[in-house]
Amino acid sequence: MRVVLCTYGSRGDVEPLVGLAVQLRALGAEVRVCAPPDEEFGDLLDGVGVPVVPVGPSARELTAAAPPPSSFPRYAAELIAGQLDAVMGAAEGCDVLVATGMLPAAAGALSVAEKLGIRSLSVTFQQLGLPSPHHPPIAYPGRPFPPGVTDNRVLWALDAESINALFGAALNTNRAAIGLPPVDDVRGYVVGDRPWLATDPVLDPWQEPADLGVVQTGAWIRPDARPLSDGLEAFLGAGEPPVYVGFGSMPLHASKDIARVVIEAVRAQGRRALVRRGWADLDLIDDRDDCFVVGEVNQQALFGRVAAVVHHGGAGTTTAAARAGAPQVVVPQAADQPYWARRVAELGIGAAHDGSTPTVNSLSAALRTSLTPETRVRARAVAGTIRTDGAAVAAKLLRDAVTQEKPPMSA
Repeated sequence: MRVVLCTYGSRGDVEPLVGLAVQLRALGAEVRVCAPPDEEFGDLLDGVGVPVVPVGPSARELTAAAPPPSSFPRYAAELIAGQLDAVMGAAEGCDVLVATGMLPAAAGALSVAEKLGIRSLSVTFQQLGLPSPHHPPIAYPGRPFPPGVTDNRVLWALDAESINALFGAALNTNRAAIGLPPVDDVRGYVVGDRPWLATDPVLDPWQEPADLGVVQTGAWIRPDARPLSDGLEAFLGAGEPPVYVGFGSMPLHASKDIARVVIEAVRAQGRRALVRRGWADLDLIDDRDDCFVVGEVNQQALFGRVAAVVHHGGAGTTTAAARAGAPQVVVPQAADQPYWARRVAELGIGAAHDGSTPTVNSLSAALRTSLTPETRVRARAVAGTIRTDGAAVAAKLLRDAVTQEKPPMSA
């Protein structure tokens, strides 16, 4: 079985594919991944021996540039064209293509599968991109929903209109270039008939509309056996468990003083701080020995040894902290992150910060909630319910779908 996994986005769009690739290779599949050319993504895939095909511009540079909404159609056209150029060669001879990541890029990858006549599958790492009467869609920047409209079905219809307006011309121009007919419903084309939801059912419970047929596999977790650095081990061993602070692939444009804010808030609780640089380039603010800064780090090895995890609310970090039983403070920045913040609060495993720009006082208040014994007990209890086999489940479903030549069944 030959599989090509395609994405464009941040680390949260790439790392789950690494987990799936590992499980597919364990089943004897030949796997390659099409992903942005950022060095950290190549390192992830090189680390598990999976070939990577670079697609499009640097995801980090595009995110840092924060293009205005008016430029979305132009960027969409470039992303789709990049998918057609790179994925066409990578997918030749494959049995199945898996598409995820930014919607226009996924549309481009799925168009390649259509052109080549191979099986394709659409996957999302958060349910808010799947139409449902049980939740509203996320409004695109620059295209807010009309005030007062609360009917989710109406909002999803408006969402489809926005997506067609932003990405329809870009997709159909590129499709015409490879001899494919136009698509009149871009979102419907990407979601498809039987989309997969690669999230944990406890953290992200899916309520099934009768007509969508979602397959929820559990989160795709990359196995990580890397040791922590000697310097980090020494810091962890020099005192009480610290509070980890990291915002992943979020550049935090609106929070220029974020390092000072988070460190002072952690110190206000009498705790040590462990700061991850990330795309926000966080760093220490002085030379006191109660803080330590790290770059790339094994969260699976680390999160079970910290007092709490302060983060942006990406699906991957939320799942990693929950799996480790670490209390969380989620400071959501964009997209689905307010949803994950809310789920953390609803489950009682941490606190949802109100808004994307914390102050020392607001973050201190959220930390006080997360650092209570009650939250710690609840976080440890929920940790025992988090599935760890999502990638293995997905790999077996893919294998069965290809070898038995029938649609993948529910997990």
